[in-house]
Amino acid sequence: MLGDPSGRRADSVQARASDASAEPYWSDDPRDVGWVKENVPCQTACPASTNIPAYIRAIYEERYGKAYEINREANVLPGVLGRICSRPCEPACRHGWSGNGESVSICHLKRSAGDLKGTGHRITENLYAPTGKRVAIIGAGPAGVAAAHDLSLLGHDVVIYEREEVPGGMLRYGIPEFRLPRDLLTLELHNALRLGVTLKTGVSIGNGRGETRLFSLLDDYDAVLLATGCMLPSLLPLRDAAKGADPVKGLKDVEYGLDFLVDLHRGESKRVGRRVAVVGAGFTALDCARVSRRLGAEEVTIHIRTTEEYIPVTYDEIFEAKRENVKIKGLRTPVSVKLDDNGRLIGVEFVQNRLGGWRAGGRRQAIPIEGSEFIEPCDTLIVAIGQITENDFLDVKVEMARDGNIRIAGNGMTSVPKLFAAGDYVKGASTVIEAIGHGREIANEVDAWLIGQKRRRQRVRVTPVEAPERERAWDFVARQHMPTLPLGERMKQMGEEVEQGLTRDLAAEESKRCYLCSLRYEIDVDRCIYCRACIEVAPRNCIKLVEDVEVKHDGSYGALKETKDWNQVAAIWIDNNECIRCGACFMVCPVKCISISRCEIVTADV
Repeated sequence: MLGDPSGRRADSVQARASDASAEPYWSDDPRDVGWVKENVPCQTACPASTNIPAYIRAIYEERYGKAYEINREANVLPGVLGRICSRPCEPACRHGWSGNGESVSICHLKRSAGDLKGTGHRITENLYAPTGKRVAIIGAGPAGVAAAHDLSLLGHDVVIYEREEVPGGMLRYGIPEFRLPRDLLTLELHNALRLGVTLKTGVSIGNGRGETRLFSLLDDYDAVLLATGCMLPSLLPLRDAAKGADPVKGLKDVEYGLDFLVDLHRGESKRVGRRVAVVGAGFTALDCARVSRRLGAEEVTIHIRTTEEYIPVTYDEIFEAKRENVKIKGLRTPVSVKLDDNGRLIGVEFVQNRLGGWRAGGRRQAIPIEGSEFIEPCDTLIVAIGQITENDFLDVKVEMARDGNIRIAGNGMTSVPKLFAAGDYVKGASTVIEAIGHGREIANEVDAWLIGQKRRRQRVRVTPVEAPERERAWDFVARQHMPTLPLGERMKQMGEEVEQGLTRDLAAEESKRCYLCSLRYEIDVDRCIYCRACIEVAPRNCIKLVEDVEVKHDGSYGALKETKDWNQVAAIWIDNNECIRCGACFMVCPVKCISISRCEIVTADV
């Protein structure tokens, strides 16, 4: 099906959109929903659907508290995520597309909103009336905290059961203090749980003596949510290891990275040798390597199966690790551990790899080369190749997926009535932002199941805009770099935060770089005189002569059918996928037939 190339709505809603003085309105039109998902790539890439252009604009306007609240609406812990988020939004950023320069420092700007907001800032929450429903959440990690926050705002009585003495999960026990200060983490966890959530720490759910049984929680609560994450390390698959056996268990000077970090953050004293080998390619591996340097290791090397460009961590983390003299060696897989006559570690045997084809998820295959084995000397080995879920605590029969994770239905419920699951416990080891996004998603499903109807859903808010909000010169502002602690001061204390935060001036400059992709430019073909003035000033191929526009099966717009034959032209159309929101077309149009509206996907009451 092909659509009306004018892009105008036939209803009164579109008429209001063309009036710059009109109030914002809400839209469920598939064309609006599809437009935002395609044209605001950063928000689409964010698992929590953070309204990124809105908070960056607020930072430019020096409304830091407003920017912080826009973040809290979506990702609950802005100051935390501003430091340790995996940043799926940044590779998607339009500013980083070919010919546009480097991506905007979205994550650093998120942090600046929290750092620069006033000391008198007031957190805003939209509270629902009490429902009388009781929900138990097992696990106070990112997914559990996010779900508890939302369910408490929705009026439910929420109780979190956490086996550790303090909440936070992997945020507290898996991430070093030099990346995430504990006072900030404690503050944001308190803010997320302060509105009616009861936190019971030091309580273990399981089958052992003194542990609370899961079946008793199902009896006592209207719903139970499992959010225990992935707390078991993946075993190192060495050459001679028996199937299912742990080949490094009991070996001196060999430890799993997750256990290493958890023990450290529980307050245990940790030691490493002079030469440390870390096997793994994720955030945990880099954290273990950087911690080892702070514990006194002289040589720290991360060994990976493929090559550095395929490590699933941020560039900044790799850069700072290298600055701290951490080496990364690729194309190698460990096959055995070498011990001396006293059982002490002296090295790791690797096999050389070559790159193969692409695996699911965008990673490359590592293919071992026969006869290429070699030994790397070391006296400490830290294994950080991933985490898996722990299911031994379950005392009710729950259906599992083939990958060993728990299986849930579309509404988040497991095969056991009243029992829901969220976060890494469902999806396997992922990132903090993914866990928070999934926790909030399942919380909404739990609420709908308890109440009998959905009370919140995502909608498009359309707000008329009177004039362009960017200057063309801002397209050429260089990416602002994060100030960091000098190398000489990093090793003095484990808690010295490396990234120091953007100053007001740096945040202001970086915020200018955002293209504000939520701004939609449209041409009213009934007023257009086809003078081509807009085409002539366009800095990119963003204004096109079209004879028709595809309409997809879901009602959203698809491909443009361009033409160079004026006899076939039905409209001059702004291709918002190419548009960089410079406003040049709006300013030059002699008949003012170009309108601007801000289109944002936000969570709203039904």
